[in-house]
Amino acid sequence: MSPRRSLVIVGAGPRGTGFLERLAANLPELYGDEPLDVHLVDPHPPGPGRIWRTAQSPLLWMNSQAEDVTMFTDETVDLEGPVRPGPTLAEWAGIDGRTFPTRPQQGAYLRWVYERARAALPATVTVHEHRTTALRVTGPRDGRQRVWLDGTAVPLLADLVVLTVGHLDAEPDREQRDLAGFAARHGLVHLPPDFTADADLAALPAGEPVLVRGFGLAFVDLMVLLTEGRGGRYEGEGDELVYVPSGKEPVLHVGSRRGVPYHSKIGYVLDGERPPLPRFFGTEQTDALLGRAGPIDFGRDVWPLIDKELGWAHYHRLFSAHPERTALAPDAFERAYAQAPPRSAELAALVAAAVPDPADRLDLNALDRPLDGLRHDSADALQHGLRSYITADLARRHDPAHSPDAAVFAGLLSVYGQLLRLGKRLDPGGWWHGFFSYLASGPPGPRLRQLLALSRAGVVRFLGPEVTVETDEERGVFRAASTAVPGEWTEARALVEARIPDPTLELTGSPLLRALYEEGTRTTTGGLLVVDPVDGRILEPDGRPHPRRFALGPHTTARAGSAFTRPRTGGVAFGQNDASARAALALLRDRECRLPAPLSA
Repeated sequence: MSPRRSLVIVGAGPRGTGFLERLAANLPELYGDEPLDVHLVDPHPPGPGRIWRTAQSPLLWMNSQAEDVTMFTDETVDLEGPVRPGPTLAEWAGIDGRTFPTRPQQGAYLRWVYERARAALPATVTVHEHRTTALRVTGPRDGRQRVWLDGTAVPLLADLVVLTVGHLDAEPDREQRDLAGFAARHGLVHLPPDFTADADLAALPAGEPVLVRGFGLAFVDLMVLLTEGRGGRYEGEGDELVYVPSGKEPVLHVGSRRGVPYHSKIGYVLDGERPPLPRFFGTEQTDALLGRAGPIDFGRDVWPLIDKELGWAHYHRLFSAHPERTALAPDAFERAYAQAPPRSAELAALVAAAVPDPADRLDLNALDRPLDGLRHDSADALQHGLRSYITADLARRHDPAHSPDAAVFAGLLSVYGQLLRLGKRLDPGGWWHGFFSYLASGPPGPRLRQLLALSRAGVVRFLGPEVTVETDEERGVFRAASTAVPGEWTEARALVEARIPDPTLELTGSPLLRALYEEGTRTTTGGLLVVDPVDGRILEPDGRPHPRRFALGPHTTARAGSAFTRPRTGGVAFGQNDASARAALALLRDRECRLPAPLSA
């Protein structure tokens, strides 16, 4: 009698749960009622996993509105398997869809989604939960795999292994090791890149200055936990919001490359005609890039298409919703815009003639570097200047008169979907992902109002753009400076790197992924695990897809952005999960793992 077929899923958070849901949806068609063991390996609770676990501070919010979060497919998703609709977080929880839920609320939703997916499996499927860490995967490519677990002498035997490990810890790079060594020598505090909810924030003393490098979402979490999390509170509302300190807060001196926080979430619904997307960067253009011989250069080949696509979204909305602010007939502008080369003088001249007010024109370079060239006479002047900037940004992002901003947001989502098809060619140096997050994945408006209140209370101090951090061996302190206030240095005995670790296999904290890297499994120059773009099978050093190993998620080239899927937006991650689940079921059905011809890498 042959042994039961076995599938091991390493990582039972949102991505592993999504894969399990697709496995259950496709199993009747592709696998039938044959027995199957499914092993889920994760030290954290299945469903929420580590990041969304319910046992964390309710002060921490999701960065999406409740109506914009779903774990279920709909008819807009490109998939071969059956659509299995389900409720959004708002519908499931019975809460206002425009609210920003707490992370424990999202964790409860994810746990319910996991339980529903598990219940959808037939009685012939047995699910085994292993609340531990997977250490490594061994076994021949043409035979059963062995998944070695922490604390267990006997490995799990698997016909197939699927890695959905999500966001991970990482070993420090050279710079962080040097900073840690400096801190150890002088009795300072250094917190490297980490998930803020897991960082040792108790090491940051009350009333003392703390240098913070990073002004994105990790900073927002840090700000919340070191203020309200230490007993502070807010009084009033809107522009009159006041922070009342508890006296336990440190003073956060925050800066970054841009020197400003991510743009606020847009606070209105885009009504009326929406930009028809994609237009200048869609399947046709992506197919052409993929079909070209030689490497793709992001700046030369991809960025001009992105620029024109986002410009199209912006100007289409401006002409359709705010025609009084334009100077050409919409049809004439559209024809001329389509003919003008991307990022050309011809295109710039057309926009200048058609859009009289420069404030109504889209300038992605200026958006990326809003403080470029800014200089202030003093640090106090910088505080006033940045408070004015944040106040103006908040007003703009909540004013429908600037609805082209919302159209650009829609364009960013469309562009991201195309870039995912380029796989390992996507994001040299991580610039694009950072730019996307800065424009499209910023904090809720109330968080920036809190930031302004903290600035007025002196609990947060802005360092400005192009921040540099130095170590002073003689004085035994960290020092930070910005181009915005030449000659001004801020000293502190604590430094926090407010960002999550980069998902590189070389420095990953996952022993399993590190072992794959050391074995020579194929990775990108940025350290991502290279997988077959069709079904997520891991590519071996010779470019062949491994017949028994799959991987999905942020550590791979099968990335689908960091946010949860919005309903009726195509759900790229859902399509990836479906393709991988269907491939896995077909392979499990065939003991010999007969596969189609390998794709070119």
